[in-house]
Amino acid sequence: MSRFWSELTASLVPYVPGEQPKDQRYIKLNTNENPYPPSPKVIEALRHAANADLRLYPDPSCDALRETVASYYGLGKEQIFVGNGSDEILAFAFPAFFTAAKPILFPDVTYTFYPVYAQLYGLSYETVPTDERFVIDPQRYGAHNGGVVLPNPNAPTARLLSIHGIKQILDANSDQVVIIDEAYIDFGGQSAIPLIADYPNLLVVQTLSKSRSLAGLRVGLAMGHPDLIEGLNRIKNSFNSYTLDRLALAGAIASFEDQAYFEETNRKIQATRERTTEALAGIGFEVIESQANFVFATCPRRSAQELFAELKKRGILVRYFNKPRIDQYLRISIGTDEEMDALLDALGQILAEA
Repeated sequence: MSRFWSELTASLVPYVPGEQPKDQRYIKLNTNENPYPPSPKVIEALRHAANADLRLYPDPSCDALRETVASYYGLGKEQIFVGNGSDEILAFAFPAFFTAAKPILFPDVTYTFYPVYAQLYGLSYETVPTDERFVIDPQRYGAHNGGVVLPNPNAPTARLLSIHGIKQILDANSDQVVIIDEAYIDFGGQSAIPLIADYPNLLVVQTLSKSRSLAGLRVGLAMGHPDLIEGLNRIKNSFNSYTLDRLALAGAIASFEDQAYFEETNRKIQATRERTTEALAGIGFEVIESQANFVFATCPRRSAQELFAELKKRGILVRYFNKPRIDQYLRISIGTDEEMDALLDALGQILAEA
């Protein structure tokens, strides 16, 4: 611990992203990246934007991208906020809408950045138990609280909560902000965006990193009532007015202009996910039903930690969480068919050796 750190810095337990080792080439199935490249229209837009205008600051209000997103989802521009990835938007949302007086609610098994944000901003939180199969019960989110945060589909479990369930939570928390984190919604789920018109307390957060293959550009979206968007802008402009650069803005706009490519790659990922789920079940795994670009699986015959280590030896990275309730599960991103075949072959060899 450095003697120059503040008390807050010394107390923080930061989020740990999926490892990115550089000692050899790996099949990377540990960070939920899209296995397919961005749309060719995105690449062309980036080439066009890489010009002399890079000497100028980008548009701080990101009007062109907000207008594109608003048109795509049938919303007004004043209902759209964009930022440097959905993680940054969530980092703005916590201080914008929550206080230390009442606890934030989120599931006990969920995205591990949520407690990090709460600790960073001095906010209290309570985790709400999921059942033995990680199903979220909406009726547990009506207690005295200061707000609700739910990823849908959930991470790392891949469980999807129905729109009816989300409405139950919104109705039970009309005086608190409910954030639905839809990082994986495009892989088979139904978005909560249509509920925005009826629920001024709903903020829907999405990312272009997963379904649009733009993890390297860092672009996130938030959609909700204009009052919520103004709250986010107040926090953002207290940190950094220029959160998205010119290349990110150009690439993000182009990604929404190639709907056919977006749908094609998502269909491929969903088909590979279903095939992989069946194959994993065939070699003895139990797989949680997924509507994301990853699966959450456990094998009664071997510990998840051992499987993780053995796969890494064979040049395949998956995600292992050494945490209560999920320490016997692996989170496996969906890659190409060839990558998933390599994973299945390696798992078959590992289990045969056992």
